[in-house]
Amino acid sequence: MLHYAESGIHPIFLCGCFLCGCLHIEQILGLNMTISETWLLPDGVADVLPEQAQVVEALRRQALDFLAVRGYQLVYTPFIEYIESLSSLSESNQDLDLVTFKVIDQLSGRLLGVRADMTPQVARIDAHVRPIEGVARYCYAGTVLHTKPQNFNATRAPLQLGAELYGHDSIEADVEMIDVMLGLLEKTDSLQGVHLDLGHVGLFRSLVKRAGLNKNTENQLSDLYQRKALPELEEFTQNLQMGTDFYALGRYASDLNALQAHLSHDILSDADFKNAFDALKTTFTQIQSRWSNLNIGIDVVELRSYHYHTGLMYAIYAPNRAAPLAQGGRYDGIGEHFGRARPATGFSCDLYALGATQFAEIETVVAPKGNDQDLLTAIADARANGSRVVQLLGNDELSSVPYATHQMVLQNGQWIIEKI
Repeated sequence: MLHYAESGIHPIFLCGCFLCGCLHIEQILGLNMTISETWLLPDGVADVLPEQAQVVEALRRQALDFLAVRGYQLVYTPFIEYIESLSSLSESNQDLDLVTFKVIDQLSGRLLGVRADMTPQVARIDAHVRPIEGVARYCYAGTVLHTKPQNFNATRAPLQLGAELYGHDSIEADVEMIDVMLGLLEKTDSLQGVHLDLGHVGLFRSLVKRAGLNKNTENQLSDLYQRKALPELEEFTQNLQMGTDFYALGRYASDLNALQAHLSHDILSDADFKNAFDALKTTFTQIQSRWSNLNIGIDVVELRSYHYHTGLMYAIYAPNRAAPLAQGGRYDGIGEHFGRARPATGFSCDLYALGATQFAEIETVVAPKGNDQDLLTAIADARANGSRVVQLLGNDELSSVPYATHQMVLQNGQWIIEKI
């Protein structure tokens, strides 16, 4: 066992209150912060002010209500868990493990992780906490924390909202999830001008298996596909087993008909490859029939989270945004880590990203001070109708209420609200 005193490493313990934790950290590191530095936040995190917080909260409520009437049951998961539950050293979870904050639990001495993704937690619920038979549908919304931003200009503390379907390995389940994702974005007025990308990791994976490539070559190909480096790909595949197929996969990644025409009979006759190809084509057709005005594209070498997903993958992109608005895919067997492997598919999005360009004008009604029953009744009635009403305190005047937009005044014996 490594002793911290001998190693020179100072553990940071998770205390019962954040203030106490901050004091411990300052004592450990010997920091003397000035007042001008105490308001600074770490890179990648930010406060959400009322004008946008109201938008985000409205999006959250709309989204959860939308999912509820489609049979997706809301779950809340803990912010911290034992690290073994949140991630593992398996290849499929290495990326998640790298972005997970880790702390030492003072009660047990075990290593805890701060959730970086809520899908493993929902998988734990499906596998062990609520192991129902048949199809299970869940949804969730909560803050996750990342050690580093996942995309350019992204927050390290997204407000993740998602939906997941367990227990059905079919194209219909994937189509349902994509349809729900698109419907949710439409409900939250986020669907204008977007582009849907569809892909399937089974194409690349089955081709790698058929060619008998080693892990290093597989990773090099994945990197070339991700960078869309066609000249490098052409050179790299010249002396590669089934190299023409690997090049065709990158060269015709966005056109299934052209891809099929340039692939060898050898790979087209492979059962796994054929199943993935047919699944992608069928999904494209069904989504196109449901969303006829949607711009849908194909990218069979979009291999983000390649080791995590097992089948169909999809992402929604908006104009002038590099990162997807929402993304998801199939990740069969994710519950195996908890003793119950089941088919699974789902999607998630960051509510902060959805509401990034929206700001709400907050209307605030100012009522005069006093205990007159008619005044108090008028204030209660206005609040019951959804108005935000604040009553003046002490010797305060109207100017003491920042961002006031309306005031309550007495006219002809009646309290009315008028715009300032």
